[in-house]
Amino acid sequence: MKRYMNRHPLWSLIFVAAGFVLIWLIFAIWPPELIDLIGKKKVFVNALFNGITLGGLYFLVASGFTLIFGLMRNVNLAHGSLYLLGGYIGYEVSDLTGSWVLAFPVAFIAVGLVGMLLQVLVFRHLDGQDLQQTLITIGISIVVADVLLWIWGGDFYQILAPDFLSGPVETFIQTGVKRSSGEPIFLKYPAVRLAILFAATVIGVGMWLILNRTRIGMYVRAGVDDREMLAASGVRVQLIFVCVFGFGAGLAGLAGVVGGTFQSIAPGEDMRFLLSSLVVVIVGGMGSIPGAALGAVLVGLAEQFGSVYMPTYSVVLTFLIMVLVLAFRPKGLMGRG
Repeated sequence: MKRYMNRHPLWSLIFVAAGFVLIWLIFAIWPPELIDLIGKKKVFVNALFNGITLGGLYFLVASGFTLIFGLMRNVNLAHGSLYLLGGYIGYEVSDLTGSWVLAFPVAFIAVGLVGMLLQVLVFRHLDGQDLQQTLITIGISIVVADVLLWIWGGDFYQILAPDFLSGPVETFIQTGVKRSSGEPIFLKYPAVRLAILFAATVIGVGMWLILNRTRIGMYVRAGVDDREMLAASGVRVQLIFVCVFGFGAGLAGLAGVVGGTFQSIAPGEDMRFLLSSLVVVIVGGMGSIPGAALGAVLVGLAEQFGSVYMPTYSVVLTFLIMVLVLAFRPKGLMGRG
């Protein structure tokens, strides 16, 4: 982070200023003029929290995508299908066992194994052939979508969270004052969304530490930069790449369980999350875990604030962010260079 601030002082200043303004909007008592301009504080804070938690979901999907696409240079346009497959697997596990927690490791392992098969059977033989990878994975995504539709139909499925995460939790953010008694009103927010946001944060920090502070991460980065030299040193590069691909695919499957918990699982969600992953990686920067987190939060906030304040143009905001980033930072906000 310090290196990024030294290299991009203007962007860093903009982020810090925006952070201070956001903190004031969250914790301050809004004056009547601001309420007339923006609306009720409760609506604004709810949209903010919804955008951040949605960004946590996008990060789980996009972090696996940035590992596969950004680091390994594998164009996997079937990544959205892995998300949807993980959601359906998580639903079946949760429905059969009654355990919401068990759905996560099962979906992660099952979809991770599918990702390993993709790497061994497809991507290993198409190394550096971006066009062929694109066309083949588009075909795979179409086939997988049809198979999932054949098995589960076109219904919407919801994964039920456990009782201790059901219902809202009262936060310490004051949104108003009761007129009758003058007592403060605090924001209540769904506990399951806060738990998922916490889990996404832990996963993101863990991934960054593994890639930047461990020998395995060093091997991954070295294999991307100079695969032949790393292989000549005795490291089994193909095994490392298979494991990284499986881990990225497993994250997509895990994200499917998350998405099925506080949204729903249905045909078409695969393309939606594939598109969101592409936008997140482009905005944040290919191969950057902090960039994926930043891009996911920006996209999530754009969607939620757009749906609240500009419902007609909410979809445009996401692509407007991408266009602005490509215009001024073609390699992404936290990309190299």
